[in-house]
Amino acid sequence: MHSLIIEFKRKDFMTGKKVLYVSSEVIPYLPNNDISTLSYSLAKMVNENGGQTRIFIPKYGLINERRHQLHEVIRLSGMNLIIDDLDMPLIIKVASIPKERMQVYFIDNDEYFKNRLLHADENKKLYKDNDERAIFFAKGVIETIKKLNWSPDIIHVHGWITALMPIYLKEYYKNEPLFSNSKVIVSLYGDEIKGKLDSKIVSKLQFDQIESETLSVLDDTTYENLFKLAVLNSDGVILASDNVNESIIDLANKHKKPILICGFKEGYEKEYLEFYNTKILS
Repeated sequence: MHSLIIEFKRKDFMTGKKVLYVSSEVIPYLPNNDISTLSYSLAKMVNENGGQTRIFIPKYGLINERRHQLHEVIRLSGMNLIIDDLDMPLIIKVASIPKERMQVYFIDNDEYFKNRLLHADENKKLYKDNDERAIFFAKGVIETIKKLNWSPDIIHVHGWITALMPIYLKEYYKNEPLFSNSKVIVSLYGDEIKGKLDSKIVSKLQFDQIESETLSVLDDTTYENLFKLAVLNSDGVILASDNVNESIIDLANKHKKPILICGFKEGYEKEYLEFYNTKILS
């Protein structure tokens, strides 16, 4: 009887809670890896434990719209986002994950995502405008959530292109009531991108009146430091791989961020749920 009571409580662990998953990759739209699989399985877990979820990813060119039955959401599309003084049209598409009651929203733009891969081209050369792609993606997700009028309790981000979400929520959207109680979690993975972002990324963030002292971490515009910026502006950190950069872990510890060390090990579902409830929402 006692074990049945425990199981019942677990099923209601996330009742009434809303979790926004923002990721660089999600299955089945992109190949299986730690990021794409966890982004999917965590959302599924929250749904199965009484919560509500939304999933956002970029609409890269390699995502087959016909096969996955994507369609544009006209009522959400049509706005322009200002990126470094340029007007960039925001297009929102949506699809449902087969056999699951989960919708995935795709942030699209002809300049930043059409005919593009994830962070590098076919010759593995990093895109020069990855900084602007990350800014556009962060603002696009947040503006879409505003249009949906959906106030998340937790915003859980995965992957390099989501790394500016925490600072935009903390600075640019700090007076937005919809996110006043939202907590941001950053998942870190060990598969680092070698190379640097555009040297003017800080000035592009400052164009949006982001003047946080944490921007100093981008004096050297490496992808490692991009993740450090995300950690500094987050409410919690998850080490989802064994080989996460030690300097990023040290930074999280120095700033006393709640940390969960958990990838796909046995029982990871319970550990994530407990972290959400006891370290982030409490």
